[in-house]
Parts: sequence; structure tokens; C-alpha cells
Amino acid sequence: MLKVPTADAPIVQLLDVHKSFGEAEVLKGISFAVRRGEVICIIGPSGSGKSTLIRCINALVPVTSGTIRVDGIEVVDPKLDKLALRRKVGMVFQQYNLFPHKTALENVMMAPIHVLGQDRREVEVRARALLAKVRLAGKEAAYPGEMSGGQQQRVAIARSLAMRPDVMLFDEVTAALDPETVKEVLVTIRELAEEGMTCLLVTHEMNFAREVADHVYFTDRGVIVEHGPPETLFSSAVDPRTRRFLSQVL
Repeated sequence: MLKVPTADAPIVQLLDVHKSFGEAEVLKGISFAVRRGEVICIIGPSGSGKSTLIRCINALVPVTSGTIRVDGIEVVDPKLDKLALRRKVGMVFQQYNLFPHKTALENVMMAPIHVLGQDRREVEVRARALLAKVRLAGKEAAYPGEMSGGQQQRVAIARSLAMRPDVMLFDEVTAALDPETVKEVLVTIRELAEEGMTCLLVTHEMNFAREVADHVYFTDRGVIVEHGPPETLFSSAVDPRTRRFLSQVL
């Protein structure tokens, strides 16, 4: 069953976000809002600030100025409770970052047990269900080195879901995968989106963005150049930079 975004206040909101690394200004006033249940895709050339932007939402990168709110949490607050933010926002990276000496099941269980202090038996039941959800039933005892890249990335998704987040961030999660394993990861993300999970994806998978996104943002040189529903952006882009980029990747 397809999800329907609700009409309440945005669950994620960015207002005039700037980020500089030394002399280099990477984000130059980014503003947008995401409603609960929406799927947002951020596209653009390498070096346009996409990954920095999504990392700022999860407080992995501090902003230089501006405001970010996630479900009432002020992410830029110097007194930010990062654990409270991590409960609301899960993130999956290009690199899987699994513990190689832990099994798939143990990787999924670690954060709820050691960070949230939850009961091990309850967490194990949930972790097994999550591995089944990402189509890895039977791989509970496998170590990362025994799994394909696509399987490891799906363990990483299950690990993030184990924290029961309200928002999932995906940072080019298929970029390191072989072409034949990309589809299995995208299917998993599509299922999450259809179930109503709020998702923000930085992606180079244009066909996937066209199919799954409610709204697409094209960024270049630290600014949002153009945005809109995928059927509009991909077929009737207005800005020459957007059209030039799409002509190279579609």
C-alpha cells in the first residue's frame, strides 16, 4: 500500500543553512522542508554539497550558520542531545561501516543494546525481524566478509532501522556496489518508502529518483538550483544547469 504524506508541520526543516570548510563555502543558503512520509531525492554533480547537506541534518557535520529542525529538535543547538537526535534519524552511508568481527545479527543488535540499553531478548527478536524484512533471513550468523556488498548494505539498513527512527537518510548508498547488487538495495529502500518512512536520499540513480521520490532537489555549487516533482523536473527542467546535468546522466 502506498503512503500518503500527512499535512502536519514539516518533520525536517532547513532554513538558510551555510557550511564552510576553511575558505571553501560548500553550502550557500540551503532551505527546504520535508513532510512526514515524504521521499526526497537530492541530485547533482559531484562536489555540489549533497553529502555535506545530508550529514548536517544528522549533526555529523556542524553548520556554519542557519537552522535545522528535526521533529522539534534544534540540530544546531550547542546543547543538542545527540542521542535524542539519533533516535529520530537513521543514516546509511556509501560505505557499510559494519563491524567485521560481528555477525549480521550482532551488528543490528549492538546500538539498541549498548546505546539505548534495551533488553537483549527483545532486541534480538526485532533484529531477526528486520533482517527478514531486508530479505536476509538465514544470514543472521554470517559475518560481513562472507556477504556481498548488497547484502552488507542491507544489513546496514537493518541496523539503522533497529533504532526505530522517524527519518532515514541515505548517502549514495549504491555508489560502492556492483551493478548487479544495486537493485536489491533499491528494492529495500522502495519498500521502506511505500510503508511511509520519511526518506532523504542523495543519489545518482536517476531512474530510481524518478520512480520513488515525491520531490527532487537539484543542487550545484552549494545551492538548490531547481526543484519539483520528479515528473516535472526530469521532463521540463527550466534552469540550463539542470538541463545540462540531466542530459549527461539520463
